[in-house]
Amino acid sequence: MYCMCISSVGCMQDMAPYLPELIPHLIQCLCDKKALVRSIACWTLSRYAHWVVSQPPDSYLKPLMTELLKRILDSNKRVQEAACSAFATLEEEACTELVPYLSFILDTLVFAFSKYQHKNLLILYDAIGTLADSVGHHLNQPEYIQKLMPPLIQKWNELKDEDKDLFPLLECLSSVATALQSGFLPYCEPVYQRCVTLVQKNLAQAMMYNQHPDQYEAPDKDFMIVALDLLSGLAEGLGGHVERLVTRSNIMTLLFQCMQDTMPEVRQSSFALLGDLTKACFLHVKPCIAELMPVLGLNLNPEFISVCNNATWAIGEIAMQMGMEMQPFVALVLNNLVEIINRPNTPKTLLENTAITIGRLGCVCPQEVAPMLPQFIRPWCTSLRNIRDNEEKDSAFRGICVMIGVNPGGVVQDFIFFCDAVASWVNPNDDLRDMFYKILHGFKDQVGEDNWQQFSEQFPPLLKERLSACYGV
Repeated sequence: MYCMCISSVGCMQDMAPYLPELIPHLIQCLCDKKALVRSIACWTLSRYAHWVVSQPPDSYLKPLMTELLKRILDSNKRVQEAACSAFATLEEEACTELVPYLSFILDTLVFAFSKYQHKNLLILYDAIGTLADSVGHHLNQPEYIQKLMPPLIQKWNELKDEDKDLFPLLECLSSVATALQSGFLPYCEPVYQRCVTLVQKNLAQAMMYNQHPDQYEAPDKDFMIVALDLLSGLAEGLGGHVERLVTRSNIMTLLFQCMQDTMPEVRQSSFALLGDLTKACFLHVKPCIAELMPVLGLNLNPEFISVCNNATWAIGEIAMQMGMEMQPFVALVLNNLVEIINRPNTPKTLLENTAITIGRLGCVCPQEVAPMLPQFIRPWCTSLRNIRDNEEKDSAFRGICVMIGVNPGGVVQDFIFFCDAVASWVNPNDDLRDMFYKILHGFKDQVGEDNWQQFSEQFPPLLKERLSACYGV
């Protein structure tokens, strides 16, 4: 059994021919009379979750899930822990494959609340949060909400504001709120209010500690971070419904303070919340934009990747809401964004977010951004060619098309990269497809048929075929 654990990590391909016989044997080991065998079987099976999910569900997923759920209610605490962790791994791999079994899964996880002691409760919160992340809005059914929410709210009410067990519960509720969307409305008010209180208390304690370090303890800022993350989950899940909660609180004042915190993780969570509030209820964010934008600009520092990533994303969301009114603030952020997109070894996610935000700024303020096209067009195109069609990609490409209209000379040197990025679209909206068509044909007409033929000879065959089939060039 122990050797099986070792080999599963790096030798999946070599193991694959044996798995159809091995997995049923390991599932049987989950019922072994020895607790140690049961717990190691949980762990071992979790290493093969990806393979299990790739097979027809009745073959392995259903029997594995059924037995793991029994082990979650095992009489042995070590087996409970191993089963709960293994089930969380299975959830991540299976995602919406679990939807048909949600009722059965929730019955087990909710029953475990009454059975688990302190340490395993924390792992149970993780399993529930992962389930919510994996199945998303499918959890928003009255039957599931009635099973899941009462025990979570009971634990929420039992824990004091100073109790560190709030951390995993807040993280779990953040995932649940995002998944349940409007289904979380009956529970949102006390949860929202407590999160705001946690942030407020933490900021007040930090201020007292800074003024009198000999008299006061430094606050544990993790309380503030998880509270900000749960507020983000509420804003994302509730959308416009969060507006009435924001109206009755001082969250924007608190958020402005959090955005300037010395701890990077606090700033990271603050910018995520700012982006989510921008999407959900911009009328409360807009009056603060003049104060917020300089702080966002200062945090476009790729030394702190996650902070920089969230600040970049928030700027893009703000730009889409502000429209032309974004113009006075473009200069605060544009040079930094262009620097980041040209920086070697920048992580892929940060590159993509930076490219999207530059595109969005160009969409609403093309006159301000288009002059810099030659400085970013090549890395911009290579960053976005591999992401799937979605709303953010759509707005970014609209921006680049508008900027090319303002400054066509800015893309001439790197036009092949633009062609490649356009070809990465599977199914653009009709009006965006028209924008691509006009730019491609405009360029072809300008250089003439012979020069275009010479230019397009550089294209890889697939790109040539795609542009010809989709855009007739």
